[in-house]
Amino acid sequence: MKSFYTIGLLILSNTFMTFAWYGHLKFKEMKWFESFGLVAIVLISWAIAFFEYCFQVPANKIGYNGNGGPFSLMELKVIQEVITLTVFVIFSQLVFKTQSFTMNHLIGFAFLVLAVYFIFKN
Repeated sequence: MKSFYTIGLLILSNTFMTFAWYGHLKFKEMKWFESFGLVAIVLISWAIAFFEYCFQVPANKIGYNGNGGPFSLMELKVIQEVITLTVFVIFSQLVFKTQSFTMNHLIGFAFLVLAVYFIFKN
């Protein structure tokens, strides 16, 4: 059960992170944000990133086997990276419709799946 909580919290965390890091790139298309300078955009992104940490920290605390969770530190990091890229691909396809997902991306993801396999292999 802790593994489901950990992964769910990591998905939520990465959703906020992706919006904080890349969502502002669409602000210029929104009338309300078009006049905002870099400092304002950084502060808005920072405010969004706060929620990333609200999910990331508990995910790592619950999931880490040093705290009774099911995952080692290396496993947590690899899970985090796979979730990050998965959330990013979904985000980029939904929000930035001009970006395409190519065979190179698919091959890269296959290698990430292999990385997960080797990290979890005893």
